Amino acid sequence: MATTITSSFQKLKENLEITGLQKSTVSTRQENVRNAVEKEMDVLDSFLTGSYSRSTMIAPLSEADIDIIIVLDPKYYETDGQANLLDKVKQALLKTYTKTPKISRNGQAVTITFTDFVVDVVPAFNRKGGGYLIPNSVQKVWIATNPKTHVQIMAEKNKKHNDDLVPIVKMIKGWNKNINYSFVSFRLELLAIEIFENVTISNYSSGMRYFFDKGRERIKYKAKDPVSYGEEISGLRNITTQDEAVSRFETAYNRAIKTEQFAKNEDIEKAVNEWQKIFRNYFPTFG
Repeated sequence: MATTITSSFQKLKENLEITGLQKSTVSTRQENVRNAVEKEMDVLDSFLTGSYSRSTMIAPLSEADIDIIIVLDPKYYETDGQANLLDKVKQALLKTYTKTPKISRNGQAVTITFTDFVVDVVPAFNRKGGGYLIPNSVQKVWIATNPKTHVQIMAEKNKKHNDDLVPIVKMIKGWNKNINYSFVSFRLELLAIEIFENVTISNYSSGMRYFFDKGRERIKYKAKDPVSYGEEISGLRNITTQDEAVSRFETAYNRAIKTEQFAKNEDIEKAVNEWQKIFRNYFPTFG
């Protein structure tokens, strides 16, 4: 519970964090998964990637994916061998995780469904000219990207914003969860970086209102992967049209405007109630 907008957003920030114990569990688990692949295949490098490594993962951990890149010896590479490679990684993991509830292959990774959270194992090859090639077994292509660059960019941008960008990104992800994951999470991260470029985040409430405002137009377009050789990244996940995308932002923006008016009139309870419509259970109740 909170009695001011500032304290409410501080509590929101805390509610979005995974705990120290969970971070410890993730650290041990991911190391064991990497070792399991290394026992069966020739691995050149392996590292955590995704929102966990960018510090933008949100609670609960049970609904999150921990992403691991496994860089393999090029002897496993085949031009059209995307699905075959994923099958090999799956078989390697099954030799260690014989009783794990579920290990399955999807388009770009092998997914291990543990009882407490999910781990996605993404095989990759070093790319000539830098970065990595990862498989897309659905489209039967190799995707060029560099997750290490993504981590570096987020860290640098967050530092420029005095460590306020990552909390804002987590809040955006909390909103996205509460609208049924309408948007691709990574697209929203890139959108936040773009929107807050050369902008001062004075506080979280005005920052969120500003994001919803500018996002109404910018969500209409795909984002370019920050690495020069990367592909375009679509923003839509569980919606299908630009109109739906804009509508999600419009609704959030209008509510944010209302909260600011309530706060200006010193009606903090009504302001908090409006923010709860955006963030739901992540946002504290008034009192």
